[in-house]
Amino acid sequence: MIVNCIVKKGSAFRVEKGAVWTICVTEPAENNRANRQIIKELSREYPSVRILRGASSRKKTLELLP
Repeated sequence: MIVNCIVKKGSAFRVEKGAVWTICVTEPAENNRANRQIIKELSREYPSVRILRGASSRKKTLELLP
């Protein structure tokens, strides 16, 4: 499944699913920490998570495989 999402800073990690997902992360964007948190947290539900586009942007395209 391909998902477009917007990443925001939050007090807790959470995902709001819709046409465009909103992902709130607690880690800063420095040194790829926010991206690693997204992959780690989503891997609990989806075994394969990849960032296809937007690795250095708030707008990302993710590939999630069951």
